[in-house]
Amino acid sequence: MQTSIFLARLIGPILVLAAAGLLLNRKIMDAIAREVLDSAVALCLLGLLDFAAGLAIVLTHNVWVADWRVIITILGWLLIIRGAVRVLIPDQVKGFATKVLKNKTAVCVSLGVTLALGLVLSFYGYAR
Repeated sequence: MQTSIFLARLIGPILVLAAAGLLLNRKIMDAIAREVLDSAVALCLLGLLDFAAGLAIVLTHNVWVADWRVIITILGWLLIIRGAVRVLIPDQVKGFATKVLKNKTAVCVSLGVTLALGLVLSFYGYAR
């Protein structure tokens, strides 16, 4: 349980800050996304960072229970998958991301979900 609380305290505020910052600064978010997509090096490095962060989470917290802690485990596995995909098939990632960025509703919804997950983890990490 201590590992779950630690990870919730770590991941929750990061997700809140990232999502809120990107929602409030949409032009900056679009510029960042385009720069990353235009740089094979950035895409690969971010993929490796995602993979490493996800692997660290899963190695320390592979908890499959029917409560809030499973959110952390699922996020870890999703980071592993996202990281591997970014490294292994970057051209397909670029094509998919370009299509998603054109859909402003999808971007807002995904950032809203990220914000909600961050708030939930922050609540369980700090307030409970």
